[in-house]
Amino acid sequence: MYQPNDEIGSLLIVLLSSSSDQHWQIEQYHRTLKQVCHIEHFQVRQPTAIRNHLFAAICGYVQLQRLQATDVIRNCYRLQRELFNEVIATFIQAFAPNLGHLNPQFQPPVNA
Repeated sequence: MYQPNDEIGSLLIVLLSSSSDQHWQIEQYHRTLKQVCHIEHFQVRQPTAIRNHLFAAICGYVQLQRLQATDVIRNCYRLQRELFNEVIATFIQAFAPNLGHLNPQFQPPVNA
């Protein structure tokens, strides 16, 4: 049983905490590779093309970490969410006026 004054117990807690931190960093690495870099989403079957995709995904991860370390970006997930906002907004502004016939004008509700 751990006693607060026990040096071995406190060393064990430090080691377990360090191990847990390392495990969490590995989990974050894999999650970012899968969700942001899309390492699993490739549509090629040739071994060389697969290796190229994996290499590009890992290079993208390294670049994201470099940008985060230099405080250019705060969070890679936020960057991913906001990446296409401007493109989508431009598309909507350009094509929405021509599609008015698809969106009927709202009528006030009628109580029957």
